[in-house]
Amino acid sequence: MCGFAGFSDCLATVEEKKTILTQMTDRIAHRGPDMSGAFCDDFAALGFRRLSIIDLSQDGAQPMWNEDRTLCLVFNGEIYNFEALREQLTALGHTFASKTDTEVILHGYESWGCDVLLHLRGMFSFVLYDLPRRRLFGARDIFGIKPHYYCKCSDGTFLFGSEIKAFLPHPSFCKEVNRDALRPYLTFQYSSLAETFFRGVYKLQPAHYYLYENGEITIRPYWSVDFEKEQGDFESFVDTVDKTVLQSVALHRISDVKVGSFLSGGVDSSYITAALMPSQTFSVGFLHQQDPTFNESGYAKELSDRLGIENISKIIDPDECFAAFPEIQYHMDEPQSNPSSVPLWFLAKLARENVTVVLSGEGADELFAGYDWYADTRQVAKFKKIVPKFLRRVLAAAVCPLPPFKGRSFLLRASGKAENYFFGEAFVFPDRQAKAILAPDCRGGKSARAVAHACYAKVRDKDELTQKQYLDMNLWLPGDILLKADKMSMAHSLELRVPFLDKVVMETAERIPAKYKVNEIDTKYVLRAAAGRHLPAEWATRKKRGFPVPIRYWLQQEKYASVVRGYFESDYAALFFDRKKILALLDEHVAKKANNARKIWTVYTFLVWYKRFFIDEA
Repeated sequence: MCGFAGFSDCLATVEEKKTILTQMTDRIAHRGPDMSGAFCDDFAALGFRRLSIIDLSQDGAQPMWNEDRTLCLVFNGEIYNFEALREQLTALGHTFASKTDTEVILHGYESWGCDVLLHLRGMFSFVLYDLPRRRLFGARDIFGIKPHYYCKCSDGTFLFGSEIKAFLPHPSFCKEVNRDALRPYLTFQYSSLAETFFRGVYKLQPAHYYLYENGEITIRPYWSVDFEKEQGDFESFVDTVDKTVLQSVALHRISDVKVGSFLSGGVDSSYITAALMPSQTFSVGFLHQQDPTFNESGYAKELSDRLGIENISKIIDPDECFAAFPEIQYHMDEPQSNPSSVPLWFLAKLARENVTVVLSGEGADELFAGYDWYADTRQVAKFKKIVPKFLRRVLAAAVCPLPPFKGRSFLLRASGKAENYFFGEAFVFPDRQAKAILAPDCRGGKSARAVAHACYAKVRDKDELTQKQYLDMNLWLPGDILLKADKMSMAHSLELRVPFLDKVVMETAERIPAKYKVNEIDTKYVLRAAAGRHLPAEWATRKKRGFPVPIRYWLQQEKYASVVRGYFESDYAALFFDRKKILALLDEHVAKKANNARKIWTVYTFLVWYKRFFIDEA
């Protein structure tokens, strides 16, 4: 696990490139505190920060070269099938100089070109410099577990890196807010566009690669989910899921450093923990008198005791959260208002005091349909049985353009197509309200509906459950879940691995019929049955709660509301929002007239991010 940064230009000398590159990689030193490396020539500069995980020797240093030094690679991630690929490539005549997984990419490219991506099983982001062709080959894994950003500057300089903040020291980079990102952000709570909140900076999409040569960038996909269902009985699918998950966990435990596991009260992390059986698990929670469910660390301790594993936990104080929040948003690179980012920050910090690698349960809900939104409520199911489909579609068409009213969401969900009401797991501001609180020059971005429409168009012939899963896999998963998993863990130099997000596990999940994922009994039904072979029944069947954070109650206290109010009243808030309207949301919440917590937190998050990058670092 590491970080990289680099650029291509014809403006700076090699010595100037070295100086700039050092400044860029220093910005991401947290991703790799163990070692640094760099290479510069007249075409490109590649810099690297290493967190040593596999082959801790100097042989694992990067940038890494092939035998004749015609290929130079910087790589972030893990290739879990590297041993099998090493054997295959050795048989083809390649000679390996290290025991790292990194080297299989170099030799794989020599044999297969860009098709090396089809052979990789793992999480990765990399840039390979093909010196004879004067070409950069950049790629990102199929789920988007590891980040990859790029930018074409006005003077022709091409920037790339693991984090956007690495671009800031480059003299060609122009730091500017992308105002068009605000409107969909207020609905989704994360950056949902290819262009980031920094104007001109783009995220390389999951399962895509680029070629940069002759001053031009060409971007291509190399993989897509299939969702071709197979026939079979329930138990056979349970067998396959369990076998595949256990195999994935076995591959994900390969490491030359100590490995632990995150553990909550839910089935996903519990299943991973039971399969891994690490020496330590890590948990955090909040104490709140009005709602004890904000602390699931007791469940984690109980399961750890049953499995004979040491559990290390921490109770998080709200003062700590507000104090750390600017730093959290700095490490996030873009504003991301999922409250669970806060406990994840402290959880990663806690784990890093004891281990270098942790396994976690992200991705199970998206692959196996675990969110409550994937299932119809009893009321919705009853409505669908009573009202014919054609009448439901007519009703949905009539209701959709209307402003919010009591019962509207129910009618849309019960009558309409998923693309008319389901915008993913997160939904904060309705688009109409988002536009209303934005300053006039910030209202021009895409609506949430327009962003979601592009996903639905690709799976329009699939069933509604598949459509919802596809949307979350392409928006929610890389934009929220995996972004915070990478950024919060790497902020503390901790490698986080996600065994559910494995190519073979995905191939298994996409073949499972919808009736075995969601039914009248539960969501992710087949996964729970597989997990039940390794867990007590109460863990395998426990309802999903996410990572609950008591922001609703915090923001009703003047101590914390005053912190938020300071941001809302600021001069820079007026650059983006109608200050009267956002302050009204806060006042209404403090007075307990409405629960505006998520809306307040989403606006607050953006302003904290803006202040950190554009005022504190002007």
